[in-house]
Amino acid sequence: MAETADRYRELLSQCRRLFALKAQDYGSAWRVLRTPSLTDQISIKVQRIRSIELKGAQKVSDRIEDDYIGIVNYALMALVQLRLGPTDHPDLSVAQALEAFDRASDDCYDLMLAKNHDYGEAWKTLRLSSITDLMLQKLLRIKQIEDRSGSTLVSEGLEANFMDLVNYAVFALLKLDAVQSPTDTPSTP
Repeated sequence: MAETADRYRELLSQCRRLFALKAQDYGSAWRVLRTPSLTDQISIKVQRIRSIELKGAQKVSDRIEDDYIGIVNYALMALVQLRLGPTDHPDLSVAQALEAFDRASDDCYDLMLAKNHDYGEAWKTLRLSSITDLMLQKLLRIKQIEDRSGSTLVSEGLEANFMDLVNYAVFALLKLDAVQSPTDTPSTP
């Protein structure tokens, strides 16, 4: 599990670097997005991955890995939005946005460690297509909860589902990394 924890952190760092660069380019313009808009952005990325999996080919050369990174970043933005609430104008400096991003990603990391302890890294036995389907299921749950103004009767709420999306996307990146470098030694960035 230590290797998973280390690689997870490395992949989150890659996602953070992209988020930081975009924050420098665009500021915190994403803060105007309501959570359902972020959900829809994630949905577009998951639908693209699923479509490519089902068709067995892709026509647009964008890397699948970039879609998973986008899922991580949009889900972390959604967690920030749930915690801070949307606003009518960009209101975070780059440093503040990164701080909020880091808090959300740390919470996802802690959840991953806890679940990996209890489930024994069961994610390693999943096929990539199963991870895609699980992400799609999470999105459908999120949309149902959003359509009910966030209320649930007995189910996990929005935050738990967005955290699961982050973790599933990182697991997919870990699996893709293992396919690209099938050695037992950790790859160096």
